[in-house]
Amino acid sequence: MRSFTLSDFDFDLPAELVAQHPAAERSASRLLDGTTSPPTDRIFRALPGLLRPGDLLVFNDTQVVKARLFGEKPTGGKLELLVERVLQGAEVVAHMKVSKKPPIGTVLRMAGGFTATLLGRWPEDNGALFRFAFESPAGEDPYALMARCGHVPLPPYIEHGDSEDDERRYQTVFARVPGAVAAPTAALHFDEALLAELDTRGVQRANVTLHVGAGTFQPVKTENIAEHTMHAERYDVPPATQQAIADCHARGGRIVAVGTTTVRTLESWAASGQAQGDTQIFITPGFRFRHVDLLVTNFHLPKSTLMMLVSALAGYERVMALYAHAIRERYRFFSYGDAMLLERAAP
Repeated sequence: MRSFTLSDFDFDLPAELVAQHPAAERSASRLLDGTTSPPTDRIFRALPGLLRPGDLLVFNDTQVVKARLFGEKPTGGKLELLVERVLQGAEVVAHMKVSKKPPIGTVLRMAGGFTATLLGRWPEDNGALFRFAFESPAGEDPYALMARCGHVPLPPYIEHGDSEDDERRYQTVFARVPGAVAAPTAALHFDEALLAELDTRGVQRANVTLHVGAGTFQPVKTENIAEHTMHAERYDVPPATQQAIADCHARGGRIVAVGTTTVRTLESWAASGQAQGDTQIFITPGFRFRHVDLLVTNFHLPKSTLMMLVSALAGYERVMALYAHAIRERYRFFSYGDAMLLERAAP
């Protein structure tokens, strides 16, 4: 099998194709149907007609929290925290953007009237993230503080500040479990009418949870992709979903993953046998998929781990040809952009 390097997953993307705002309606975005040859340009609300009764759509029901927080050091220096996960009690793990890192024990004054005490690095003493203890006069927990004081953690390529519209649209309609700092963007295209049509057509639905971390936007820095270390994200495959997948396999239906986070969850469970935990699964061409037959996904950043994942599923040449088609046809890219439908290539 061919050996791939980072440069193989690069492509030129005109800046104006990076979507800065969502489509006026969720299901009115475009859908590139990569299951046909040549590919077919569709509207997303056509998806139910491309599926079969008995297929199982698996969604990620994570909820994006307002994880971006602003504050200042005792010296007056400004800083920004991006909460990656909430630990027990009032402790959190966060990225810290600051000109000069404060010493351990420093009490930071945060916008909204609470404090964050720096406890150390995470994990252990040499991790890239930081551990903080939040404290507010009202005794609010970290989730309540983020809801009251935080900002929507829009991706770095979206150039405007968060708004009320972002609070609504950078969130799926079925978000249920708080904990993500980035949306499972393929699911942003589903609205209640589309979900109802799926039900009418006999397409089954199930949920997993993977709390998307900021590491999803971290670039791969090594030309030899095997040297890249994936970030860790928490996942859960509930018993009802495990049963739904078993039933789908038994009846000969297809597992349709909505988003790469769902793929990573299902294949982490298959590989480890663990229905809950942290995953650092890195899916590259040559990977053997055990659960996913079809994938609904947005268009991804050049040279990203997500480009490698979709190439592993649908085939490298196929994916690069689809991306070239999308650029020619002026599809909108990344989190607020359009979507594509891919099928698993034969081994």
